[in-house]
Amino acid sequence: IGDAAVIQSVETPGSIRRRLIDLGFISGTPIRCVLKKRRGESAAFLIRHTVIALRWEDSSRIRVSGLPPEEKP
Repeated sequence: IGDAAVIQSVETPGSIRRRLIDLGFISGTPIRCVLKKRRGESAAFLIRHTVIALRWEDSSRIRVSGLPPEEKP
């Protein structure tokens, strides 16, 4: 929780991929984890001033790289 990164790619097939892209999960976009469920079933992310919750199986297919400390949102 609180970690920030930049999206590199979305590696999920089909309609889920299209939906994630429509929600703003595109390459180069900053993202921050704001909530995780205890069992790891889902997590919520702050992306483009909106909090979006994803299932673990969907969020695990989003590739990110870390941000330098001075660039964290």
